[in-house]
Amino acid sequence: MFCICVILFRMKFWLSEWVHVMCYRICARGLSAAIRYHHRENKPQKGGICVANHTTPIDIVILCNDGCYAMVGQVHGGLMGVVQRAMVRSCPHVWFERAEMKDRHLVTKRLKDHVNDKEKLPILIFPEGTCVNNTSVMMFKKGSFEIGATIYPVAIKYDPKFGDAFWNSSKYSMVSYLLRMMTSWALVCDVWYLPAMHQQEGEDAVQFANRVKSAIAHQGGLVDLQWDGGLKRAKVKESFKEQQQKQYSNMVVGDDSGSNSD
Repeated sequence: MFCICVILFRMKFWLSEWVHVMCYRICARGLSAAIRYHHRENKPQKGGICVANHTTPIDIVILCNDGCYAMVGQVHGGLMGVVQRAMVRSCPHVWFERAEMKDRHLVTKRLKDHVNDKEKLPILIFPEGTCVNNTSVMMFKKGSFEIGATIYPVAIKYDPKFGDAFWNSSKYSMVSYLLRMMTSWALVCDVWYLPAMHQQEGEDAVQFANRVKSAIAHQGGLVDLQWDGGLKRAKVKESFKEQQQKQYSNMVVGDDSGSNSD
C-alpha cells in the first residue's frame, strides 16, 4: 500500500511538471518567442535557488518553457488568488501573506525549509526586485543569498531588433504591455545557464550576491551596476546619502592633502 502511495505521489508531480511546461510553451508560442538556451548541463536542480536578471514578467515564461520552478510571492485575491491556489495544489510554491512578507526571519525560514527538501523544485527568484531595461544588471537584494543554498545563476538577454521586451510599469499597464508584446514582430532572446555557485568561506551575503551578479552581467553582455533598481519608485535612504557624502568628502580631503604636499 505504501509503495502504491509513493508511486501515485510521484506520478502526480511528474504530471504536474509536464502540464506546467506545456502551458508555458503555449504562452511562449502566443508571444512568438524564439529562445536559444545555452549550457543546459548547468540547469537548476531541485533543492537549489535559481537567480536571474529581470527585464520583464515574461522572464518567467522564458525560463519555465525549459523546466519547472517553484515561485515565491505574495498571496493575492480575486482571479490571481484562484490561480495561486490551483498552482499550490499541484506544485509546492511559496506564497506569503502581506504581513508575513515584512517578517524577514519567517521568509528566510520558509525558503530554507523549501530548499532543504531535495524533492521540491528549485526556487526562481529575481533579486533585483524590479524590471531593468535589458542593458544592465542592478543591485541584488541579499535575502536569497543568506540561506546557504546552492545558487544557480541564469543570464537572460533579449534582442532589441525585434521589439523592446522591457516592461516600464510607470508607462504601461500589464494589459497594454502584453498586447504590445503579442503584436510585436517576435520575442527573441538568449538564456545562459551558468555553473552552480556557493558562498565561499569568509564571504558575506552581500559579497556573494555581487559575485553572482557580476557573473550574470559578464555572460549576458550587460553592464554591472551597484545601483538599487527600487530607487526609481522610492526615496533614497538617508544612510545611502550619508555613505555617498562620506565618499565625496574623503575624495576632496585626499585631493587637498595631496596638493598641500606639493
